[in-house]
Formats: sequence, structure tokens, C-alpha cells
Amino acid sequence: MAKQKIHKITNEQLEELQQHVGKINQAQMQLGQAVSTKFDIIAMLPNLKKELHQFQAQLEKEYGKVNVNINDGTYQDVLEQVQ
Repeated sequence: MAKQKIHKITNEQLEELQQHVGKINQAQMQLGQAVSTKFDIIAMLPNLKKELHQFQAQLEKEYGKVNVNINDGTYQDVLEQVQ
């Protein structure tokens, strides 16, 4: 059986090749982390909304049906529509 000759690229080329592959690996890892974070946030949303609704119920108990300006805290009574 004939021995196959092994060839080698230069050290500079090897280093550049490793940098390119490393950048791709880093980008894929960041993408995976972003997707994971996205799903964590999606999972948190129902609980955050529940907490908001509970707090809104507390405000309604104290102030009645009002619209609150979340920028300055002022509020106006909600006018009930008669049908």
C-alpha cells in the first residue's frame, strides 16, 4: 500500500482559518443563547400579565374604574357607556 503524503498549510493560513471557524462558532453560540432567552421571556409573560391584572384590581378597588396615565400617575374616571 502506498503511503499518502501529508501536506500542511502555513501557520498564518491555519491561524486565519481557525479565526474564521471560531467566529462562526461564536455567532452560533450567541444565536442559541438569544433563542433560549427568547423562550425564557415568552414563558415569563403570562405571569407578568397576571401580576399586572392583580395590581389593576387593587387600584380599581381603591380608586374605582379609572384610566391611569403611566407617565405621571394622573387618572380619570372611566365613563360607563349606556346602551
